[in-house]
Amino acid sequence: MISALPEGVRVRLLHSVYGDPRAAAELVTRLTGRQSTGLDPLPTDPADLAPALLRALRAQIRALPDDTRLLLLLAAADQYPVATHAFLRAVTAARLDTRPLETAEAAGVAHSGADGVVFRDAWTRIAAYESGSPADRRDMHRLLARVLHGAGETPRRSWHRGAGALGPSGRLAAELRGSADKARDGGRPDLARALLERAAALGTDPAQRSRLLTRAALDAWNAGDGDRARTLAAGGTADEALGGLFALRAGNATEAFDGLLTALIHRPRPAHPPRGNGSSGGEEPDDPARHLLARATEAAIYTGDLRRCREAARLADRLGIAPPGTLGGLAAAFEGRYEDARDLLRAAAGRCGPGGDPTLLVHAGIAALMLGDHTGAATATLRAAASARARGTTAVMAQAMEFRAYADFWTGRPRAGQAAATEALHQAYATGQDNGACHLQAALAMFAAITGDADVCRERAAAARSYALARGLGLPAALAQWALAFLDLTDGRFAGAAARLRALAGFGPGHGHRAIRHLATPHYVEAAARTDDTRIARAAHADYDRWATAVRSPDDLALSARCRALLTPGEEAVEHYRTALDHHAQGTRDFERARTELLYGSALRRLRRRPEARDRLRSALEAFEHFGAPHCAARARAELRALGAPAAPTHAVNPAARLTAQQLLVARMVAEGATNREIAARLALSPRTIDHHLRGVFTRLGIRSRIELVRLIAESEVP
Repeated sequence: MISALPEGVRVRLLHSVYGDPRAAAELVTRLTGRQSTGLDPLPTDPADLAPALLRALRAQIRALPDDTRLLLLLAAADQYPVATHAFLRAVTAARLDTRPLETAEAAGVAHSGADGVVFRDAWTRIAAYESGSPADRRDMHRLLARVLHGAGETPRRSWHRGAGALGPSGRLAAELRGSADKARDGGRPDLARALLERAAALGTDPAQRSRLLTRAALDAWNAGDGDRARTLAAGGTADEALGGLFALRAGNATEAFDGLLTALIHRPRPAHPPRGNGSSGGEEPDDPARHLLARATEAAIYTGDLRRCREAARLADRLGIAPPGTLGGLAAAFEGRYEDARDLLRAAAGRCGPGGDPTLLVHAGIAALMLGDHTGAATATLRAAASARARGTTAVMAQAMEFRAYADFWTGRPRAGQAAATEALHQAYATGQDNGACHLQAALAMFAAITGDADVCRERAAAARSYALARGLGLPAALAQWALAFLDLTDGRFAGAAARLRALAGFGPGHGHRAIRHLATPHYVEAAARTDDTRIARAAHADYDRWATAVRSPDDLALSARCRALLTPGEEAVEHYRTALDHHAQGTRDFERARTELLYGSALRRLRRRPEARDRLRSALEAFEHFGAPHCAARARAELRALGAPAAPTHAVNPAARLTAQQLLVARMVAEGATNREIAARLALSPRTIDHHLRGVFTRLGIRSRIELVRLIAESEVP
């Protein structure tokens, strides 16, 4: 059963069969044990994916008249496996009669569209192509090659010339290699991969063939086809850099780091230094050494291992490579050299202009996050995703959204952030980046904690920690632990929150992360102050304050002042809260500003300063309801009740004001007609959790049926 597969394998399987349930049901029975667990790549040849389905569809195609089948073959050759959009020109050039397509339309196989032939589905298109004889297929490819002579059509013409070849040809293989470079430069690594595969098939030199398959594997990876990339890499030249990349995205982060540094040491030295800004748009820019170091930096960030950060920095210095600022900044911050870290990170964060190398833009976003510049982080990661999309490097898009989520946590966008992270999670799984998916699972656990979805928080956190601890991913492991602690904190389980956050300090590389421990310090101080166990918390705050003073981030200064208020008794705390709010006014962490107002209002209530307390608590309540954080809103209401003041009324009908972010997402999918199982697949949750959410939706909205829910959602979203 598909539902029994690990989430990443399930998403990739459905992606590989074009979402067709017939093919999925057939493929799941054909997987090996290693494929079922994600250890080996899934099949990539359609004949290996769903042979029984293809046989049935080929029989249907072969029952059609010869002239109909010929047109369908031409259309399929124009679309599969490379889309070239030359069908109408080929029909005109060959003076073919298109009326036989009416027979295909009557049979429900395909129909004529504005741009050519529209097949019933992807598998019918594949069957139409494979139903043709080898000779007929070659003829169709040659015809399509003849009509592809426009500007920018060279790679597609070369593809058809190669597909129409009778046998090995060194000349054609060379042409395909050149066209692959043009396709890659034009933002089409998927087309480059297909061209190199064909060049390898036509080449006569075994060593050259192996190198071409390795290069094709990298193109396949950049295009988001992880299974094909791993399959091609197995047939190519052993490549430590490629192996390190695969391990970084879906293996053990420590092994990835070691492999990438080994590749850096053994890399060929270029005869001339690279030109330009070192960017070719994918995982391998014009300066391979710098990009190997960038990947090693990511591995070090994922593990949270200071020793490895230092090792990479020393090696970069020895080899004369300018290290990414994120690497030096991370090492300096971990060592407590905060002024040095600030300068290095600012330099890295400043490299976030539009259109830059997407991987280096992700690094700029990470640097901005460490500096507390959430606006800069959001800008850099959005630009990274846009640049990756423009260059066709699908694999990098999910990586950008991993770190964009941190900016969304605290700037008051939990619903938008959750939706973006959920989409990125699906994309990470589909492209074979299970390590990134783990990080996104932890991010979604934090979103669920913010919005009060306790069950989802625990489910996401458990999934993230289980995977992370098995692969040395300290960053998502620590983030998941922080999410659970924040859930405890907002639910009033202060001792539990303090214990979880205190434990982060003791977790070593691969299990914890110093950056997460540092970011969580204000929450730890809050939990510790509520339990009157502040000895360790005071030391943690002193270190946090040193960092805030060094980087001068308004948000970090605000949270440091809030910590000082929590650790100061009585009236003396008031001035620190006022200082915190002054800094918040210059920052972007709107959610934490609301939490500061809640804590300030609570302190004012205990000091019997009722008017001031009421104003702060009502402001906090309004913000929490806007953010969709019902647990925090409930605490603000409780404080107002203790004050004897009425809470601000909530909206009676609007679901967005009554539901958590996850509940609202489920409700909207139900309103679109999705079943519980379909929603579970899209959100990477269990059907049982979706059932639980739907019951919660019905209870909160006071309704009993999906029909009533559809009506309420429709009414609430009418402009």
